[in-house]
Amino acid sequence: MNAARAQERQLSTSVLVIGTGGSGLRAAIEVAEQGSDVIAVGKRPRHDAHTSLAAGGINAALGTMDAEDSWQQHAADTITESYGLAHPHTVEIVTRGAEQGIRDLERYGMAFAREEDGRISQRFFGAHTFRRTAFAGDYTGLEIQRTLVNRTEQLDIPILDTVYITRILVRDGVVFGAYGFDIEDGTRYLIHADAVILAAGGHNRIWRRTSSRRDENTGDSFRLAVDAGARLRDPELVQFHPSGILEPENAAGTLVSEAARGEGGILRNALGERFMEKYDPERMELSTRDRVALAAYTEIKEGRGTENGGVWLDVSHLPRETIMTRLPRVYQTLMELQMRDITKEPIEIAPTAHYSMGGVWVRPEDHGTDVEGLYAIGEASSGLHGANRLGGNSLIELLVFGRIVGRAAVAHSAGLDAQRRSAEAVDVARAEIDDLLAADGRENVRALQRAIRNTMTEHAGVVRDEQGLTQGLAELDEIEARMADVGIHPDIAGFQDLAHAFDLKASALAARATLEAALERRETRGCHNRSDYPEKDPQLQVNLVWSPDAGVVREEIPPVPDEIAALMRDVSTAGKLVE
Repeated sequence: MNAARAQERQLSTSVLVIGTGGSGLRAAIEVAEQGSDVIAVGKRPRHDAHTSLAAGGINAALGTMDAEDSWQQHAADTITESYGLAHPHTVEIVTRGAEQGIRDLERYGMAFAREEDGRISQRFFGAHTFRRTAFAGDYTGLEIQRTLVNRTEQLDIPILDTVYITRILVRDGVVFGAYGFDIEDGTRYLIHADAVILAAGGHNRIWRRTSSRRDENTGDSFRLAVDAGARLRDPELVQFHPSGILEPENAAGTLVSEAARGEGGILRNALGERFMEKYDPERMELSTRDRVALAAYTEIKEGRGTENGGVWLDVSHLPRETIMTRLPRVYQTLMELQMRDITKEPIEIAPTAHYSMGGVWVRPEDHGTDVEGLYAIGEASSGLHGANRLGGNSLIELLVFGRIVGRAAVAHSAGLDAQRRSAEAVDVARAEIDDLLAADGRENVRALQRAIRNTMTEHAGVVRDEQGLTQGLAELDEIEARMADVGIHPDIAGFQDLAHAFDLKASALAARATLEAALERRETRGCHNRSDYPEKDPQLQVNLVWSPDAGVVREEIPPVPDEIAALMRDVSTAGKLVE
């Protein structure tokens, strides 16, 4: 213990931000601009955060292209697309604050695509009534991340790129910091903080095919929040993207942008049939994300998929120039990963876990949790997306709530008469790491992670049923029993094995929450398809809130304000790619 204590660094700050993607950095910037001290920590380099993978765009009713657009219409579209499960107050805050979010990015130097007269260019993106998606080529997320990183550097915000937070420190229901270790050299970190902002992403890496890379979105936010005393909301609501590649195995789930369908790509099964004719004859390949994913899943499940369990997406009939100018990232990705020339050959794809629409339970107004001084933001949080996320809304969410949560955290810090700490809580956090490092069991952490991913893919994928979900929980019980016998082996390359052990803990908790909530939602709504309950149930137009002790509890959703409800209708998507 003394050796471990000798390698422990103690830091102190007003606000600690866990996660250095777009939401974490935007919150940290707000704290610094308010004049408070802040530290941000992440388990991967800030330039390489998951936000940088977002391609499509960012929504705000600026009215630069369609003057009749309004925040009320943006809100109505968002609630309609959520299948009635979005929290109206959360939606109103995001859509009202969206223009300010864009202006903040402009102030930081973001290079948006513009019209010839200098207006920010906006395009249709999915089920939006008007053109309200601003963008920067097909790399909007990357440009936002770069812009935010540059702003943190201007403000001299300290960012620790290789610190893995293992526990949020709480005394009597109030946060006082967090504990963790450096992934490279194992140095412990005890960080005292008045407020903690959790921005560590979602849980879609717990499926076998996922658009998240191997160490991100493993459910870390869920575990950290629940262990601190918070709850989760709608963990079963996971968006599956229709087109992730199948090979190579280590890149399975890497997205093929939906622009490939938008530009005229055709979907065929292994028999060569253009199968969208059966599922959405009007919109065909331009149908909604949940419908295309369900169609591809059905074709594969009924035996009309490829040998590898996929379907074909073909753009080879398009002019080469179109592919090279409109789909350059798709062309480059397939050439690099498979040596496949998409101007000549089709792409083998299958549905892939993409976005956690549920997350940590938060209050709409400030994204505070059940734990005083603990906030959650971005994909870690919940309330905006309901049962289907409107394309382009996730990037604006992190900008709007980054600003709000940064201010809320500063106000919480300023309102404390003292920071009350608990030596016992710190000892528990230290012991948790000590015990894992001493573990010399037979079970391999990576193998157990794979087992969870297999279970979730098999029993909680695009389509679910009672029998499969029950089987999934039984398999999870077995995996959790095996987790007690893991072996952890830090080596010359660093402490990744220890990090993976904590990823595993998070994945198991996230999987349990997802399976139990999916079992309780006995209906089909948006992304959640129950083959044994194929219809929507009006009684289940509620949020499902999960905690380890109480299990799944139903939470009523407030009524939609009249000025928004009056604008709610199914949006015509004729000729538009529905993201």
